[in-house]
Amino acid sequence: ELAPALRRQREAGAGGDLARLTASFHLNLSAFGFLAFAVGLFIVHGAIGLAFEQRRPMLRTLRALGVPLGELVAILLAELVVLSFLAGAAGVGLGYLLARALLPDVAATLEGLYGAALDGELALRASWWATGLTLAILGTLAASAQGLWRIARMPVLAAGRPRAWLRASRRGLAAQGAAGAVLLLAGVAAGWWGEGLFWGFAFLGGLLLGAALMLPLLLAALLSLGRHAASTPRWQWFWADTQQQLPGLSLALMALMLALAANVGVGTMVSSFRLTFTGWLDQRLAAELYVTARDRTEAQAIADWSALRTDAVLPIWHANARINGAPAEVYGIADDPTYRDNWPILAMGPGGWARLAAGEAVFINEQLARRDALRPGDSIDAGPLGSMPVGGIYSDYGNPRAQIMVTLSQLDRAFPDAERNQLALRLAPERAAALAGDLRAAFDLPPGAILRQQEIKARSLAIFERTFAVTAALNLLTLLVAGFAILTSLLTLSAMRLPQLAPVWALGETRRRLALIEGMRSLVLAMLTFALALPVGLVLAWALLAVVNVQAFGWRLPMFLFPADWLRLFLLSLGVALAGAALPLRRLARRQPADFLRVFASER
Repeated sequence: ELAPALRRQREAGAGGDLARLTASFHLNLSAFGFLAFAVGLFIVHGAIGLAFEQRRPMLRTLRALGVPLGELVAILLAELVVLSFLAGAAGVGLGYLLARALLPDVAATLEGLYGAALDGELALRASWWATGLTLAILGTLAASAQGLWRIARMPVLAAGRPRAWLRASRRGLAAQGAAGAVLLLAGVAAGWWGEGLFWGFAFLGGLLLGAALMLPLLLAALLSLGRHAASTPRWQWFWADTQQQLPGLSLALMALMLALAANVGVGTMVSSFRLTFTGWLDQRLAAELYVTARDRTEAQAIADWSALRTDAVLPIWHANARINGAPAEVYGIADDPTYRDNWPILAMGPGGWARLAAGEAVFINEQLARRDALRPGDSIDAGPLGSMPVGGIYSDYGNPRAQIMVTLSQLDRAFPDAERNQLALRLAPERAAALAGDLRAAFDLPPGAILRQQEIKARSLAIFERTFAVTAALNLLTLLVAGFAILTSLLTLSAMRLPQLAPVWALGETRRRLALIEGMRSLVLAMLTFALALPVGLVLAWALLAVVNVQAFGWRLPMFLFPADWLRLFLLSLGVALAGAALPLRRLARRQPADFLRVFASER
């Protein structure tokens, strides 16, 4: 009744809502957190399976003595709950310390990218403890379900048969590979036909979990090829025995593959982002000095004063408007070679710069082009400017809002109240510092009113590095956890492998040489795992750059390859495998001959 002309319109799709942007940032962190959790589940599953294998004689004895099956399963289940509760409490405590260490970088990222201010204090909530402990207990129960089911289904004395557990694991290898293939295909289908962040992360989940589940089957095929290609009995035994170890090591190797794929994918994404971002800053920040005046009168005075002392004075005027029915920024620029030579153009129609200078077309940023599916030649509703054709599309990394560029005269006519306080000054780089000092003295400008090109680049790159500090920490954490999984698996298998190693020792192989062969076996498995993880990581990088990043932020980054980083990660994976095998190998090299002889006197 008071204002009949007012109308209500949703801001959906504007791209400027702070909550949506920070939610996408949190979603990326959550995705990597769940990746670390998935790695942990594989490790727990493998550790529980090996623990049950170690307990075969005890389980056989208890069942033979008449312990009811239900009571035995209940006791094992209670043991798992207690251990998972203690481990979960320790994990939540360590997570709190890790969060305190990373909070400053996260706060700087959110403030630099989104303008969201954090107080820098970490609040410890009871719900976080409850969620962490619940996840730990439920994850442990899920990881132990298969082992408990086997206990419940296995006859009384079946657990006493040699290597019964590992043979049962090998029987499920084909089924596991088939499940991995189904997950992989489902992930590809989600990425191909789905729209939005949910389907993008569904693609990533299907890719990683499917590849991990298929890893043992692929490793078994590669080891079988090595066995058939071997020309001597020793090497035939080496490949066959390595293949026989796969059931016990498969979960640790799957965790290692996930960690390596995540490192390749995220490393490629970050390095591609850094390379693109650095080049983009060089293009966008072509002027040597950027000045912000207090008002338009002072801006005009600064422009007049600088015109005699610089090569060019470029006004940067801007206003807020509704473009295609949604909020956007409108920038007015001068017709100058600085823009023609340096502006980061992604696509441009015929005579794009000339049409922009004549006021016959506008340039739009990538966010607006992707949001409304626009290409050069399409028309947009430019608000007070009317319907205008798109002359070109430019990259605009870091800006969450839609943006268009027009001439200064167009902006002046359509937006007379536009801000006109900013100027870009072109001059020889070596004169920039002196001119900045003269400007401050002549107009009594505050320190933040004049920024040099190098200062802006340094600040932007600092924010960039802080942005990925958390993901780098999670990458390193998953790799270390995978190395720990290899250590625990090999320690558990070391005692169980005596029946396989004792005949080889009896044929003349020394303990030291057996330890060397075991170390070589760990290196071969790590090399094959890395070879299979590399293509998975590259697909992961492509998905992050071309799918997730576009859905979350509205721009797509080009993907570059960094073989030197792969080589460093390859060497690191070998180091992780050797570190995990070091203690078991040391024990093997120092085993007494009586331990090997005792194998021939036992029931095995």
